[in-house]
Amino acid sequence: MEKAPDQVAQRPENGSNQDFETGMSRSARILEVAESGIYLVAGYILMVAAAGLLLSALLGMLPDLQNRDFTSAVIHLLDRLLLVLMLAELTFTVRRIAHTRQLEVTSFLVIAIIATVRRMLFITAEHASVMDLANSQFQAFLAEMVILSVLTLFLAGSVFLIRHSGESQVE
Repeated sequence: MEKAPDQVAQRPENGSNQDFETGMSRSARILEVAESGIYLVAGYILMVAAAGLLLSALLGMLPDLQNRDFTSAVIHLLDRLLLVLMLAELTFTVRRIAHTRQLEVTSFLVIAIIATVRRMLFITAEHASVMDLANSQFQAFLAEMVILSVLTLFLAGSVFLIRHSGESQVE
């Protein structure tokens, strides 16, 4: 008995779905492994950069210490250490994303807080010698400090609200 043409062209329902799902599962697994590899490499690069920056900070401090310019040495070290903290926080964020497969907003807010504090310390050190309200550079410094202070408060408030709402992850 001969089969109808439409029955010959059809594959069994269960077999085709199972083959398709198996192929998709393999493809998804390959992409997942590749994604994990990318996160791993990015994390290692960030850690190497942080270690290099830390070494650079220590070596960059030596000339200032030899010249007995302790203020400059401390400012230089603090600036570099805050950059290292930013890289460490980025590494933590990459690790968390790789582990949970979810983006955490609070990590980026913490990085932004560190960046604003770093900028505030840097411009304070730059303008420490100029304390004249009539000076336009000092006025610009004060305006930037106010903006950075308000930004830091908003960022800290955002972290507080997110942590207390329990919704710190973006899917």
